[in-house]
Amino acid sequence: MIRIAPSILSADFAHLGRDVERVSTADWLHVDVMDGMFVSNISIGVPVVKSLRKFSEMFLDVHLMIEKPVRYIDAFADAGADLLCVHLEADMPPGIRAALEAMDRRGVKKGIALRPITAAQAVLPYVKDVDLILVMTVEPGFGGQKFMADQLEKIAAIRQYIDQYNPDCRLEVDGGIDPTTARQVVAAGADTLVAGSAVYGAADPAAAIQALREA
Repeated sequence: MIRIAPSILSADFAHLGRDVERVSTADWLHVDVMDGMFVSNISIGVPVVKSLRKFSEMFLDVHLMIEKPVRYIDAFADAGADLLCVHLEADMPPGIRAALEAMDRRGVKKGIALRPITAAQAVLPYVKDVDLILVMTVEPGFGGQKFMADQLEKIAAIRQYIDQYNPDCRLEVDGGIDPTTARQVVAAGADTLVAGSAVYGAADPAAAIQALREA
């Protein structure tokens, strides 16, 4: 089943509660956390995740675009994240392992993410141990970017790894997702779609979510 995860990066932060309600028909809520170092932008942090948890029962898919993410696993787990996703490029392999082990201790679902420059093979040391792999189809850090079609081959390769080693793992795609690109990434093997502008830029977010489901 395809899951849709609207990205609150495209929401109106002056009316965040309202905009969470507007996407309540979605499966997950995608929360982009940026530290101004791993990516050049700065977004939100632990207090906003904590507020979202109090406001909504939606599954909180928290994407950590931060350096050395092991430092913040406990804080985001305490705030109420259901899944934490760390970038393989954000630390050396022992640091990534430590972050995943911390997620295990805290009982949150574990994810790893790849920038467009990172090869599919980079997931192989981790694929058996994670609940989600996120492929970025834009450069992380800013919403509204153009979909990078050259990532479709990577999505297909990672789908093969998942099917071989960990069929319960979800394959998420984030970046430039709309009904047209959704069809492409689903055909390549994705089963979880992050969409920001395509949902929050629509006059009817619920209809936009349904259009992505049917893509």
